[in-house]
Amino acid sequence: MLEFIKEPWSWYTSGAVIALIMVMLLYFGKSFGFSSNLRTICSMGGAGKRVKFFDFDWKAQQWNLLFLIGAIIGGFLSATILKSDRPLQLSPETVSDLARLNIRFDGGLNPAALFGIESIYSLKSFLLLILGGIMVGFGSRYAGGCTSGHAISGLSNLQVPSLIAVVGFFIGGLLMTHLLFPLIF
Repeated sequence: MLEFIKEPWSWYTSGAVIALIMVMLLYFGKSFGFSSNLRTICSMGGAGKRVKFFDFDWKAQQWNLLFLIGAIIGGFLSATILKSDRPLQLSPETVSDLARLNIRFDGGLNPAALFGIESIYSLKSFLLLILGGIMVGFGSRYAGGCTSGHAISGLSNLQVPSLIAVVGFFIGGLLMTHLLFPLIF
């Protein structure tokens, strides 16, 4: 039974599931977003007593915390019970593109050169992680949501600000990949 689940599923399976979830959320008047969970957790911990941003009715967001818990449990299950021993298969063009960026594809989901435990001990990698975390945190707050919230929920609701944010995300990703990343590595 688990062998069927361990086999890679087609890309359109996740698209259909995401669409189904979005229809359900729209039906119940909810909007999807992952970054709002941090605000909810801070509010639950009492941060609203000191910072106005965290002073809101966090109980209305409890459903989103279930999604967060489900994502953590799902990630754990997929990394342990459903883990496949087969290496990740990338196209030769992608492997070649990675090699041009000095990233050796080792068959894993995340390149060890960038995400291995050893990279934390490098001052350069440590600073990049800190700076990247600050930029993502600031960016998701400044944009009024994260990539998943805007790209999935905002676009499903036909919100123009979400379209602008998603275009900005793609432009930022292209600039990072083709201009900044080669300079950093």
